[in-house]
Amino acid sequence: MPNLNGQSISDIFFLDSLTGWAVTGTNSGPGHINYITKTTNSGDNWNIVFSDTSFFSKVKFVNSNSGFACGGSGGGTAFFYKSTNGGDNWNRIVNTGANAFEDISVLNKDTLWVVDHDGLVGGVFRTTNGGLNWTQQYSAGSQNPNVIYMYNSRIGFIAKNSFPQFNTLRRTTNGGLNWSNINAEGFTQMYFFDSLIGWKCTGLPDSSMKKTINGGLTWIKENLPQGGYISDLGGMLKFSNINKDTIWGIGNYLLYPNNGVHPFLYRTTNGGTNWYYQIPDTSIINNVQSYYFINFVNKYNGWAYNDAKGIHTITGGDTTFLSSIHQISNETPKDYKLFQNYPNPFNPRTVIGYELKKAGDIKIKIYSITGSEVFTLVNQRQSAGVYEVDMPGIGLSSGVYFYSLIVDDKRIDSKSMVLIK
Repeated sequence: MPNLNGQSISDIFFLDSLTGWAVTGTNSGPGHINYITKTTNSGDNWNIVFSDTSFFSKVKFVNSNSGFACGGSGGGTAFFYKSTNGGDNWNRIVNTGANAFEDISVLNKDTLWVVDHDGLVGGVFRTTNGGLNWTQQYSAGSQNPNVIYMYNSRIGFIAKNSFPQFNTLRRTTNGGLNWSNINAEGFTQMYFFDSLIGWKCTGLPDSSMKKTINGGLTWIKENLPQGGYISDLGGMLKFSNINKDTIWGIGNYLLYPNNGVHPFLYRTTNGGTNWYYQIPDTSIINNVQSYYFINFVNKYNGWAYNDAKGIHTITGGDTTFLSSIHQISNETPKDYKLFQNYPNPFNPRTVIGYELKKAGDIKIKIYSITGSEVFTLVNQRQSAGVYEVDMPGIGLSSGVYFYSLIVDDKRIDSKSMVLIK
């Protein structure tokens, strides 16, 4: 990214494998400048194409010419920005009825929705003439939304993602004229493959990924990788669907024993039934805890950014995906068993297998050759079955380590392993 004078990225959107836009939205008003930037070479270079004293919250394009951005000054004036030449020039349309537009959902170049969570003048607004005129469709005072997703001209969702209103998911089936309450968490991002099958990530406090198969009436939590070095403070923050099967996500990170922090990407290839994670080349990203924005335009080309630092793939990511804890059989073993890790010796990762004859609180702890606990690889309640867990050796020095299977605070077995670098 070019010099953004301390402003942080608030949204990124790619139209194809080459062309994308990013906007900033940290501070606004006198003395502060926010930017719209554009790339035409896959993010290798970005150029500032527009600036304003207001903040930008979202940017979207429907084709190579027509694009939109929204934002505001935070002082009672909402702004809508429109480009008809690929983002090279922008026209600002002032909406004095709202405070600030925080999210946008674009159906086509004429029909769009924006939201403003302000309790006095906010709500859901719609335009059918490309932003020239706006109609307030919905207002709920202190429950006004700050995120919106419209699947088509009829079906859509809104939510307010701020404490304590997390259970304010609302759904429309008539284009926003009426909204019904659904007893479910809000969302930071949502995507529907058709009118029934969709996904949403909830953001704080649990940062989970959930799927619906009945049009959003009920949601089922999906099992993201956990254990090992995976931080229990992160989760799914944003995601990008390629189709109904393949989804990429971001928001969590690995915390290594030497306090090294590395962000990773989630991926599923079966619609969320099984999730894996991938560690990108950490040598090109420093001091980045997690990625905040992700965008894939096809199965090969994708981006993940943390503010002004990002990564890009043109091959669909790496070929190595880690599963953390993976149940390979739900058959009930006759006893508890801890297997020798493989490969052994190993570098940079190894797999530890174990069997559980009944459900319990399971821990697998890693120890140094002196007997000091290095970290806990598994710490959760698990049902009977056969399991495997990935253990990356990143952050550990070469040497002999021990690992133990502990069930309901009782040590079952221990084995040794060797890390060679």
